[in-house]
Amino acid sequence: MTTTETPGMLRRILDYSSRADPYPLYAELRRTPVARQEDDTYVVSTYREITDLLHNPHLSSDVRNLSHPMAGAGDQTTPAFINLDPPEHDRLRRMAMRHFGPPHTPGLVTGMEPALTDTVSGLIDDCAGKKQIDIVDDFAYPFPVAVICHLLGVPREDEPRFRSWVNDLINAIDYDPKTDPQEKLDKGVQARKDLRQYLGGLLEQRHGGQGGDLLSRLANDDGPDGRMTDEEIISTANLLLIAGHETTVNLITNGMLTLLRHPQVLRRLRDEPDLVVPLVEELLRYEPPVHIIPWRAAYSDITVADTVIPKGSQIMLMLASGSRDPNRFHDPDRFDPDRRDNQHLGFGSGIHLCFGGPLARREAEIALTELVRRLDRPGLVADPPPYRRSPVLRGPIHLYVEQG
Repeated sequence: MTTTETPGMLRRILDYSSRADPYPLYAELRRTPVARQEDDTYVVSTYREITDLLHNPHLSSDVRNLSHPMAGAGDQTTPAFINLDPPEHDRLRRMAMRHFGPPHTPGLVTGMEPALTDTVSGLIDDCAGKKQIDIVDDFAYPFPVAVICHLLGVPREDEPRFRSWVNDLINAIDYDPKTDPQEKLDKGVQARKDLRQYLGGLLEQRHGGQGGDLLSRLANDDGPDGRMTDEEIISTANLLLIAGHETTVNLITNGMLTLLRHPQVLRRLRDEPDLVVPLVEELLRYEPPVHIIPWRAAYSDITVADTVIPKGSQIMLMLASGSRDPNRFHDPDRFDPDRRDNQHLGFGSGIHLCFGGPLARREAEIALTELVRRLDRPGLVADPPPYRRSPVLRGPIHLYVEQG
């Protein structure tokens, strides 16, 4: 299908009034797989076209390749590898993965399972006796922060400071200049500086040591690709913090919301704990934590669905729309934990496939299993719940649940 401008469609999707249920708008958007917007951004919304682009070497993740640079593009002197292209991306990702998962560190996630379970149990214990809890504030938000602190080697006594910085950073992501005070953005900028300085201090202590935490491993690695610079390690740690935290919070919260909307599945999970593995995969398709890759740049002219996207153009990939494409998934608007061939886009695809995906999956599996097992007849207080402002990292800002 050739490119067609769709005035107002993207604005409707991005508008906060659509946050609770953007899926009907995605269905309209899919009628034009590649849609050029008024500002010459190209929006891609169908599964096949998104997947092809995520594997296309002519698509760049480096903001510097856009014809019209984005605001703030030069703010970060050492971008995380998610914002780089090969060969720089491949080198840094390989170096990070050596200490984050198979084949070099195959037991990382399984080795953390006792700590994950203890953290989850402690958070649920803290909710005992409460008639109403907030799944976000009481559980889904603090859980991944504790996990990332453990992974990086942040001392337990520093966790409150770490959580405060994370809170300010996340709030700044949702900053809306039309409604929010400038202080919200300023606190996020300061938190980013303070966090980088703090991580730099931890890193200095790790050089020459033999610790098992991720910072120690990265600081002392002399693998085939050499050693990361301190700035590269700090950028990688920031990526793990922001991307890993937000995807996990949304995955757990969206998961609990979906289960409460499907009580028959909730009861089944309570009786069949092994169901949680395919259930989390279906959640990643049905209610994913990341809805949009807000930009990619075309290295050269690219033809997608009979549409020529000019070199340097900004491209938006609507991942959540692709995962509900009826040309790829049968009955895509139905939540089905028994779904087969579930090659969703919940963690992206291609060379930028989420490198923390295995950990996020296991966090969600343990969290949802324990919540369902231990909460006493949970029910939603409000449906839909209030959502965060972000259309990119989409999830409830609060999810109030009554017990008993």
